[in-house]
Amino acid sequence: MTIKKLTCIECPEGCRLTVDIENSRIIKVAGNKCPKGEEYAISEIENPVRILTSSVLSQGLGLKMIPVRTDKPIPKSRIFEAMEEIKKVRVSRPLSTGDIVVKNFSGLGVNLIATRRVK
Repeated sequence: MTIKKLTCIECPEGCRLTVDIENSRIIKVAGNKCPKGEEYAISEIENPVRILTSSVLSQGLGLKMIPVRTDKPIPKSRIFEAMEEIKKVRVSRPLSTGDIVVKNFSGLGVNLIATRRVK
């Protein structure tokens, strides 16, 4: 059995969690002051996800780089693969904040969206 320490980020309390793990599955979560702590620990250990934030190159627009992010979290294990795909993206049309830059980005079921207006 492995013991892992986490700090919950689901609410302002910031509980210090102690998680007992066996065969990549959570056996016990301690230290949480609300149910969100246990949910966070399970997600973080068994299926960690992150919002990917980066920038893409533009062509013929007012900015050389356009800030982007995924509209939903993606598996943490696929972050580096997704970053390789971001390097290939080029934008040549004006965008507003929230516009989709790439639909179903990298086959992950999420969209890559602009986080800044670009003319």
